[in-house]
Amino acid sequence: MERVMASLAVPENLLSDAGIPNVTAWIEANVGGKVLSMERQSRWRPIYFADVEKDGRTLRLCVRGDRTDVPCVFPLEHEMLVQKLMHEHGINVPRVYGWIDDPRCYVMDWVDGIPGFDGATEDQRRAVMTEYMKLLADLHRVPVQPFKDAGVVHAADSSQSHVVGAERFEQVIYRGTKKRPDPFLEWVLAWWRRNPLKAHDREAVVTWDSGQFHQKDGRLVAMIDVELGHVGDPMMDLAAFRMRDTVLHYGDISELYAIYEEFAGTPIDLDAIKWHHLFFTLSNALSFHTALADPTPESDYMTNLQWVNETNRFALEAIAEYLDVDLPQVEMPEPVATQVAAPFEHMVGSLTRIDAGNSFAQHQIRILFRLARHLQRWDQVGRAMEEATFDDVEALLGRRPASWQESEQMLEDFVLRDEGRHDRELIDLFNRKLQRAQSLNGPVGSAMARHHPIQRFDGRAWGEHR
Repeated sequence: MERVMASLAVPENLLSDAGIPNVTAWIEANVGGKVLSMERQSRWRPIYFADVEKDGRTLRLCVRGDRTDVPCVFPLEHEMLVQKLMHEHGINVPRVYGWIDDPRCYVMDWVDGIPGFDGATEDQRRAVMTEYMKLLADLHRVPVQPFKDAGVVHAADSSQSHVVGAERFEQVIYRGTKKRPDPFLEWVLAWWRRNPLKAHDREAVVTWDSGQFHQKDGRLVAMIDVELGHVGDPMMDLAAFRMRDTVLHYGDISELYAIYEEFAGTPIDLDAIKWHHLFFTLSNALSFHTALADPTPESDYMTNLQWVNETNRFALEAIAEYLDVDLPQVEMPEPVATQVAAPFEHMVGSLTRIDAGNSFAQHQIRILFRLARHLQRWDQVGRAMEEATFDDVEALLGRRPASWQESEQMLEDFVLRDEGRHDRELIDLFNRKLQRAQSLNGPVGSAMARHHPIQRFDGRAWGEHR
């Protein structure tokens, strides 16, 4: 357990191209065969796919490393342990082959198929989601004691299973590295604490960041990405995937809950799911606070920013649904042409014409392209949006901030001492503030700046009145 939970910072000796010779040697010594190729996945986290010739066939493996810009909620060793134990207990996750110390990574089977349902029929989607809800029910029946005995994170008492992961997110990942005010995050955390979950004794192995799996031809291939897995409240797994549904489209979530109940043999606790959903909408803001305030060279800044701005709106939508409050659309200012408009346009256009020569390098160019479009958008409307937020803060607090830093600090100080007395006014203020922030992600209508409203628990459409 001490090794598993040892490091709370971004570790050294991260997985990268420099460590591939060691990885290759480890695979050939411990898995067997000969490594034919090793290709890096084009994404924000170092992951490599290896083709290994063994016993006359090609075995495809996945090598998974630490995040490079933020510490993980649970260390990579813990993620591997949870996945290994899940597999040993018959849960459909990739087989784990073992751990490599230098560079830090672990080796598992590669998973065929795709996330989401591009090209799938409605019947195929329903079949896959039925399999997935059964898989969650099966996971929640796995005995927890072997996981506890092996060192998997769990609460000292089952009545606290719902908060052991949340406390680590907040106290270690966010507060342990906090660099600047975050008034919206502090307000939602305070609201969440003022409305605690009712007493329960549920406890199960959970993946927590649910909805991550691959499917192929209408069949579930495997559950993937169990980095947040631990022993928690099973209702957590019925909450988290609501956010991912906005882009992967699982179907009517109330129907999926009914399917889960059929396989689990027990009713769901909808109040608990709502409570867990609200907290999980903060998972990106908690995780990437420091990566956005002080990004490392390896950080995918715009992916982090887009995730945070989108899921912050999910958090506000969750509270608005609790309180039956509308969230009207906010009118955005017209863009203005500044002295740097022409060079910004030139930079954005230049980045679209670069052929980097390989998929990973091209992905890095794409990261810079998105960052350039964000800065270009801020140059066009950012100052007007900043002044509009200063207007809102002045109307609430009676004093106009002189800078964006002072505005954030004034607002955070207010929400920390307010204790819910001005929640209604803050909902309106944050609705405007969050919509402006998301609009700054990129050009109007772009994927980076587009909001995908989350499915409501009551089944209504956003803006639809009772």
